Amino acid sequence: MKRRVVITGLGPISSIGTGADAFAEGLREGRSGISPISSFDASGFPYRMAGEVSGFVPADHVRRIRPKEWGRSSQFAAAAARLAVQDADIDPQQLAAARAGSCIGTTGGEAKAIELLAEQEVAGGFESWQPELARQVPSSRLAAAVNRELGLTGEALTISTACSASNYALGYAYAAIAADDADYMIAGGAEGVYRWSHAGFYRLGAMTEERCAPFDRDRAGMLTGEGGAALFLESLDSAQRRGARIYAEVLGYGLNCDAGHMVAPDSSSIAACMRRAHRSAGIEADQVDYICAHGTGTPANDAAETRAVREIFGDTPPPISSVKSMLGHTMGAASGFGAIACALGIAGGFIPPTINFSNPDPQLPAIDPVPNTARPARLRVVQNNGFAFGGNNAITILGEVA
Repeated sequence: MKRRVVITGLGPISSIGTGADAFAEGLREGRSGISPISSFDASGFPYRMAGEVSGFVPADHVRRIRPKEWGRSSQFAAAAARLAVQDADIDPQQLAAARAGSCIGTTGGEAKAIELLAEQEVAGGFESWQPELARQVPSSRLAAAVNRELGLTGEALTISTACSASNYALGYAYAAIAADDADYMIAGGAEGVYRWSHAGFYRLGAMTEERCAPFDRDRAGMLTGEGGAALFLESLDSAQRRGARIYAEVLGYGLNCDAGHMVAPDSSSIAACMRRAHRSAGIEADQVDYICAHGTGTPANDAAETRAVREIFGDTPPPISSVKSMLGHTMGAASGFGAIACALGIAGGFIPPTINFSNPDPQLPAIDPVPNTARPARLRVVQNNGFAFGGNNAITILGEVA
């Protein structure tokens, strides 16, 4: 029999708060983390807003890695993992001696290093490259930074399935512990606000100017965001033995890839992924109390996600809100932040809101986006959606520990 797996530590580093308590407060308040871009010169872009983490000082969080040797995404990953371990209140030496590893999701990895190397090459050829920048490029360094920071000797796996990557990571970590292949795992994602992603989404026509308004009639697109999202996982038996606080149980997950179109979401494939997640978790659709939406605020995503939800849940689906309205789209960290929001909602008895919501969309019938204000609720089972370019869908199911 597979072991039950629970979440006992949370490590969010986000534009609305760092640490579990501050992040929960930001969610409850419906706080916006959107501000003018400062991480690169955005003056040439028509749109210049993003969800940046202001005042992030890696040295305030990490103890073992040397921040200057690592890129911003790796710094986010290591710092978030350290926060999650501290929140789990587990002895770091016990963790380092155990079968423990990490699985971290990302979209762009260390894109900033690549941007700088490209500038150096244009200016002076390959010989002008700075070796320390070249060393930062591999995305595998995100998980390596976590293991290095925490002294872990288990797997260090980086998953790059774009904007669903953190849910892939959470599913992988859950499966490793459930199968007794690991005792503890760090799962989540990390991403920075970089010129390449800002430019790419702008050229795709997927970006809005100032506010992300998922499910709203007048929604116009997404905004990029950044941060690190880490969750600490262990078996239920382990958590109970050490008297740990348990936020939620990971009940199961579903993955699929329709591979039909590079950027257009496929509602039928998304619905199939929901069915897989429900089967994995051993639940029926009517048991889901809340859906943490992928909810990018683009016309195409929100419409496809709504069609899939209605296909599975019928004419009266559960409340479905998008934390991207507050954080921006944090790419590979997005469903990690969604999972943290779900765990906090289960433990704290609330549903995060979709902010910036003004007008219901008649083309999205029956959708309750929890507009603008957090809502008290007992959440027994929640569904966390993550979708990505290329049709990579990943959904995790969390639940109250019974």
